[in-house]
Amino acid sequence: MIKETSFDHGDLRFHCLTAGDPAAPLLLFLHGFPEYSGAWTEMLARLSDQFFCVAPDQRGYGRSSKPAKVSDYAAGKLAADAAAALEHFAPAGAARAVIGHDWGASVAYALAFSRPRLMERLIILNGAHPIPFQRALAAGGAQSAASQYFHYLRDERAEARLSADGYARLEQLFADGMDLAWLSGARRAAYMEAWSRPGALNGMLNWYRATPLQVADPGAPLAPERLIPFNPARLRVKMPHLLVWGAGDTALLPEASAGLEVLCDRLTRVSIEDADHWLHHQKPDEVAALIAGFCLTD
Repeated sequence: MIKETSFDHGDLRFHCLTAGDPAAPLLLFLHGFPEYSGAWTEMLARLSDQFFCVAPDQRGYGRSSKPAKVSDYAAGKLAADAAAALEHFAPAGAARAVIGHDWGASVAYALAFSRPRLMERLIILNGAHPIPFQRALAAGGAQSAASQYFHYLRDERAEARLSADGYARLEQLFADGMDLAWLSGARRAAYMEAWSRPGALNGMLNWYRATPLQVADPGAPLAPERLIPFNPARLRVKMPHLLVWGAGDTALLPEASAGLEVLCDRLTRVSIEDADHWLHHQKPDEVAALIAGFCLTD
C-alpha cells in the first residue's frame, strides 16, 4: 500500500509517497522533469515487498514547497533536500540505494559526491553525470542539438508558453520523439494537477535556470574557458553504481555518459533496447527487477 507523508527541511516542507516496511532496507527515488513523486508508483508497487520505498516531490514540484528564486535551486540545495529525506526516513543508517531519473539523477549524483555515507549504492535511469554530460553539451554535436530545449525552458516566457492551452506545449515537450502511451486517463489528470499547483511550473523551470551547464549551438563547440572546471576527483562515484539506459531516448543520447567508467569505482551498465527516456513507465517489471537484483547482491 502506498501512503502519503511529509517531512520538514529548514523552512521547506516535502510531500512524499512511501511503501513497505520502514524496518526494511531503504530505497530513495528521485524524479525528474516534468514529473513528481507519482512517477514512481510502478516501482513502489513492485519493490515494497522487499524494501522501504520513499519518493518525495522534489522542491518546486507537486505538493512540496516551491521557493521562488532561481538560486534556491542550486545543486547543493537540491542534494541537501535528498540528504534530509534520508536522514528523516533512515536515521540509523544509510539507504540501500538512491535511484534517480532525469534531473533526479543529477541530485542522486550530487548526493553520491557530497554525502556518500548516506547511501550504499547508486542507481541512475537515463540520467547523466555532470562531467560527460557537460562535455557532450559543449561539443556542438548530437547532444547539443538534442538539448536546445534548455534555452527554451530557461526563457522568462517559458511559464506562459508551457501552461497555454492546458499545458499542451509541456505535454508535447514530454513526448517529443518518445512513447507516451503510458500517460493517459487518471495518470494524465494527476500530472496536470501537479503542474497546475501555484508556483509549480516556475519551480520546475528554475532547475534549468539554476544549473551551470552550458549548451552549445549545433556545430559551434564552446570554448573550454566558458565551462565550469569540474574536478574529477571530487566528482567520483565510489559506491557500486548501476546505469540503466532506455536506448530509444531522444533527449539524452549515449554520448551523455561516454567515458563514465573512468569516474566510477564499480560501474554496471544495462541497456533496455525497446524503451526510451520513460523506461520506468514503459518497462516497469524489467526496471524493478534490475533495481532489486542490484540492491540484493553483494
